[in-house]
Amino acid sequence: MAQAYIDALVSHDGASVPFAPACTRIEQGLKTGFSGKHLRRSLSRGPQYRMIAATTAPEYTAAGDEVQARYAVLTRFGLRGRRVAARVEETFVIPAECRIHHIRVRFHPFIHRD
Repeated sequence: MAQAYIDALVSHDGASVPFAPACTRIEQGLKTGFSGKHLRRSLSRGPQYRMIAATTAPEYTAAGDEVQARYAVLTRFGLRGRRVAARVEETFVIPAECRIHHIRVRFHPFIHRD
């Protein structure tokens, strides 16, 4: 489920991400996702996601209903072999029904050298 979300960040197609209807997303302490439908629409058409070009392979840890993913996001913005990127720590709440109920994300920008 978490990998489907991370894949959608790059493909810009949120249709296959298994969100619960009332799924919420908190980014840097601010609510940025208000429902599964809203999150699907944002992943598919949101300008905030269109700048994402790639992600690194995530490292996952799980404890109960929580899955934590650590990975980097690489944006399309770059100059002279350097690109804006961010280290991402994302926690997904995925109960036994196998749909994402909540996402909490913290990221730390950095400059990536190609």
